[in-house]
Amino acid sequence: MEKNTNIDWSDCGPITLVVVQPTSFCNLNCDYCYLPDRHLKNTLSLDLIEPIFQRVFSSRFLQNDFTICWHAGEPLAVPISFYESAFAKIAEVSEKYNQQGYCFRHSVQTNATYINDAWCQLFKKHDVYVGVSLDGPAFIHDIHRQNRKGTGSHAATMRGISFLQKHEIDVSIIAVLTEDSLDYPDEIFNFFWDHGLTDVAFNMEETEGIHSQSSLDKLGIEQRYRQFIVRFWELVTAKQGEFKLREFESICSLIYTDERLENTDMNRPFMIVNFDNQGNFSTFDPELLSIKTQPYGDFIFGNVLTDSLESICETEKFKQIYADMRGGVDLCRQNCDYFGVCGGGAGSNKYWENGTFNSTDTKACLYRIKCITDIVLDLLENLLEVLRCF
Repeated sequence: MEKNTNIDWSDCGPITLVVVQPTSFCNLNCDYCYLPDRHLKNTLSLDLIEPIFQRVFSSRFLQNDFTICWHAGEPLAVPISFYESAFAKIAEVSEKYNQQGYCFRHSVQTNATYINDAWCQLFKKHDVYVGVSLDGPAFIHDIHRQNRKGTGSHAATMRGISFLQKHEIDVSIIAVLTEDSLDYPDEIFNFFWDHGLTDVAFNMEETEGIHSQSSLDKLGIEQRYRQFIVRFWELVTAKQGEFKLREFESICSLIYTDERLENTDMNRPFMIVNFDNQGNFSTFDPELLSIKTQPYGDFIFGNVLTDSLESICETEKFKQIYADMRGGVDLCRQNCDYFGVCGGGAGSNKYWENGTFNSTDTKACLYRIKCITDIVLDLLENLLEVLRCF
């Protein structure tokens, strides 16, 4: 049967996140990283700031406030002066083209190793939201997050965090869970708690991009992972709301509000728009922008100097990816009991594990959605049963 590749505009946007790559370079060489060009010091020209944000502010997909995330490489590997100029240029472009007056906030996702007083002054001046990549205590973090000399980065990351805390800048943490994490829920929790890091999210080590195999794919990992999550729930709930884990917050929010997801920002076009350091852009998962695959080729849909966000929707490349992405979401909707808490998953996980977006189950889905949902529901039901006994 021939695929329907017609674009349903109501199935696109609204833009909630604009990811901009200030540089492809990263000073670390994490062994689970998906980026192929992180050794190259390609830098975004300030001359591209106006065309990038002219495209964003003029787009039919911009319908509400949004976040600008500087990411996809180490964003602080470019100088502070770059951001002073870029932020000023974006404000100027907003004055010209942001006709609806939508608000936006800058954020960075950083390894924190460059952070000092001057960076903190920039963050405070411009109200920049700071996310830090930190896998827990040094004996876990330094296994995978090393610099280019093969030395662990934990001490440098913690030094950067200490500057943020000194300046009273809120910090959110993304911790990657690998096989090495799973035996140490208490150590990881206590490390974050003892250092005042109480806004945490877990990312799973994934098969993605140039990282061709995850340690979580091994036999026996699922049971260890479930035990880890159960123990982490016990530790988090004992703090009575003072420690927030994104994964628990997400599922509990859906339970409390009785809402269900129909999609995610990573499988619905133009909720996320990604720009690389050459002004090339894509949508869907940010991780796809720097990657070349079969059968899709690369995921560059256009360039801000020649294309609008809307114009690329008529290209064959976009239509094929859009059709397969939508097909995979439909398969999940039809066949998976967890669809309402998942929304059809991330296309990048489906591609790297199954070879196509037009597919369903992944290990990423198992760990991120199914295990978390099962565990939280079971534990909540047990808690309610105990309460009924009183």
